[in-house]
Amino acid sequence: MEDFWLPVKDFIFLSVFLLIAIILKNKIGFFKKFLVPTAIIGGFIGLIYRSILEFTTGAQDLAVLKLNPDLLGKLVYHLMAIGFISLALKERSATLKHNKKDNVNTGLAITSAYLIQGIFGFAISLLLAYTILPNLFPPFGLLLPLGFAQGPGQAYSIGTSWEALGFINGGNIGLSIATIGYLWAIFFGIPLLNFLVRRKERLGLVGLEKDYKETHAPGNNLEEKHTENIPRKIFIDSLSVQIVLIGIVYVITYFVLKGITLALSPLGNYGDTVSQLLWGFHFVIGTMIAILVRIILNALKRKNFLHINYPDNYTLQRISSASFDYMIVAAIAAISVVTFKENWIAILIVTTAGGIITTLYAVLLCRRIFKSYVIEHIVSLYGTWTGTISTGVALLREVDPESKSNAAENLVLGSAVALPLGVPLMFILGLAINGYRVNNPMLYLYTLIIFIAFFTVLLLIMIIKRKRNEKSAA
Repeated sequence: MEDFWLPVKDFIFLSVFLLIAIILKNKIGFFKKFLVPTAIIGGFIGLIYRSILEFTTGAQDLAVLKLNPDLLGKLVYHLMAIGFISLALKERSATLKHNKKDNVNTGLAITSAYLIQGIFGFAISLLLAYTILPNLFPPFGLLLPLGFAQGPGQAYSIGTSWEALGFINGGNIGLSIATIGYLWAIFFGIPLLNFLVRRKERLGLVGLEKDYKETHAPGNNLEEKHTENIPRKIFIDSLSVQIVLIGIVYVITYFVLKGITLALSPLGNYGDTVSQLLWGFHFVIGTMIAILVRIILNALKRKNFLHINYPDNYTLQRISSASFDYMIVAAIAAISVVTFKENWIAILIVTTAGGIITTLYAVLLCRRIFKSYVIEHIVSLYGTWTGTISTGVALLREVDPESKSNAAENLVLGSAVALPLGVPLMFILGLAINGYRVNNPMLYLYTLIIFIAFFTVLLLIMIIKRKRNEKSAA
């Protein structure tokens, strides 16, 4: 009967790690001061626990207490998709105000951050591979934007898909880079925001909004409201309905990916490479399908084919939040200390450069493209570009505890704008990986040139938009 527990054993352990993290967060001031998200604390507890057991020799009876890193990785892969699909199924027009100019600016900024991290990360890894680390996987540095700007789920998913193409332990290295990104968000984010608040006049960061005082109040989240309750006559719980909707989207996602794989097969090596990447970007495909499903449901309701608004914002938000919490715990707990030790030089060089570049870019860019709430946009985007949206919002609460700014709204809607802009990046990544697969270094150069050109175009668009806005306001 013990085998019956194997599929859920790791999930139980993750729950225990989260419980311990909740207790520590409430009892230890250090975690409150540095805004360490509970899920990250739980992840590091899991990492310490797994590392201790990993290096414990003998003791065959300890096997039942050990976590399965492969299963943890699969949890990360699927929980990430579930979280994004849940968010995409929500109706946003009822809860968010629209400020199109800042939404678009934020979306362009998010995409440009992917690119600048990709440019520097890839260039550094190429330099290392052709000098002091000849055995390094040349596209190694492309995990920087995936781990920093997109998070552990994406870094693991893409890194794992690259393993089939020759990148040894790619998924675990992606998790290591993403975890270091969290450390940058937390331990450099707090000093950064306090520095910006104290010296805002000298740095030219005073916007059109009213002044505020430096604060460490955590602030409160505005909870999503139920959009519409499922009638009792249907004899099914609202949570079950949301799970059904997510399941439908996910199964469509699977068959779409299968179809794309078959369609790309005549393209040979490049088709196989792009196919592997798309399986790693399954959450993007799932998100787009979920948005389409939501549009169809809304249209059917307007035509009176449906009389019930089945997707419920409140429940979908809870599913998404829980998925991301467990995903973060599993992602950090799955990190292999052995893999990190084998690649620590490249990991630390790439992430240190990435952290410095991201910090400077967030400050310099936001000063140029936002006319109001400049500091709020800097810290929220910095937290997002080194961690996830949740860390960006956590930092934002430090300077905007009463949610007076539009930075949080821009972060969410800007991410929606960035999604279609980021789709071409999947194919550009495929070009670099195919360069390794067919041993053609010129494809690395082409990838860098495309990245730089794409980044330059986005930067020019943002600058032109800012100048037009200034002229219209004059």
